[in-house]
Amino acid sequence: MKTIVNLKNINKLAIPATIAGISEPLLSITDAAIVGNIPEYGLESLAAAGIVGSFLSMLIWILGQTRSAISAIISQYLGAGRLDEVKTLPVQAIFFNILLSIIILLSTVFVVEEIFMFLKAKDKILEFCVSYYGIRVWGFPLTLFTFAVMGIFRGLQNTSWPMVIALIGAVLNILLDYIFVYGIEGVLEPMYLDGAAWASLLSQGVMAIIAFFLLVLKTDISLKLRFPLHPELGRLVIMSLNLFVRALSLNIALILAVREATDLGDRFIGAHTIAINVWLFSAFFIDGYGAAGNILGGKLLGAKDYPNLWNLAKKIIQYGVTVSLVLMVLGFVFYEPIGRLFSNEQVALDTFYSVFYIIILSLPINSIAFVFDGLFKGLGEMKYLRNTLLGATFLGFVPMLYLGKYLGWGFTGIWIAFTVWMLIRGAALVFKFNSKFRPLLQKT
Repeated sequence: MKTIVNLKNINKLAIPATIAGISEPLLSITDAAIVGNIPEYGLESLAAAGIVGSFLSMLIWILGQTRSAISAIISQYLGAGRLDEVKTLPVQAIFFNILLSIIILLSTVFVVEEIFMFLKAKDKILEFCVSYYGIRVWGFPLTLFTFAVMGIFRGLQNTSWPMVIALIGAVLNILLDYIFVYGIEGVLEPMYLDGAAWASLLSQGVMAIIAFFLLVLKTDISLKLRFPLHPELGRLVIMSLNLFVRALSLNIALILAVREATDLGDRFIGAHTIAINVWLFSAFFIDGYGAAGNILGGKLLGAKDYPNLWNLAKKIIQYGVTVSLVLMVLGFVFYEPIGRLFSNEQVALDTFYSVFYIIILSLPINSIAFVFDGLFKGLGEMKYLRNTLLGATFLGFVPMLYLGKYLGWGFTGIWIAFTVWMLIRGAALVFKFNSKFRPLLQKT
């Protein structure tokens, strides 16, 4: 059946993907917002949640890239009408994901203090980081299992069930955060930052259970591991490795930013925690159209329908930029209340407000990068995505970050570096898509 590319079909995938996407950073945002308002050690708790959240996000993003690889392969086979040929691949990919997550977990859990000392955490913040991470890290394999299942559903052109999984996890996390952090008088003592960690861990467990049952009940995919290994597993691993390198370079930028903000002082890492959570929230919000591009792009490529692929790219960019402009307006209108969601510490808020305008103004640039990023994943262009991120990070972000430090730009310099980073990413992807697919379009 020919795929029709119109607003209705794109939004059918993009809207649930957007809701699912913003639910992911909502877990960290909730932790940051609630612990930042703890009566005692609120600023230190906020800083620790930000440092640990950034490190865990790095691990999850690096290994969670198999979600995009699974989605790309399944959607391409679906578009080619050969879905039956890859039925044994998903469960092999899931086991691959879980094995990697266990290896990474065990390699970090025994050197956790050294990791956060490298990120320049010290004194009370370091103590909080070690305790918080020691609980949250055990949710790592659960999250990667859930991500793999979401990738399978995306490949099958279904973003509704991933949305359900993510929403239940986010709502449960918010409820448990309030209960565990502040306690229930006469029933449960306040657990403060550790309570936020337990809330996240339990929410991740529930999401994994729901993902398991939905996969069993709503698809024909078996979770019984069968041999021999599927021929496409090698391509999936290569695609995933390219995305691992890409995600590693991406997270080098995020970690360097955290390190530099921490080095500036407590109020700066507190402000950076607020800023990066707002930035990630907007990124996942815009990324819904990237997810639609990922899903439909792979299917159209599998069917070799280049006119509709070109049309898809134009439409998702238009919609993505429109969403970013709406977010810009909302950001300017609710400038002060957004900051106060996270903290009552005026010194941290003033520092955050000093860079918030940069985050808001860069949203249209971000939308182009995020949307094309999703489309390229669906097309299986993992090698180019890898090279783009390496170039943007080491030729753009890192030089700009340390130039800003040398020139004394302080906290503002960190967020100027982020803007340059996103500008390079978006421009490289637009150039590549035009140079590769315009000639194919002209031949049809």
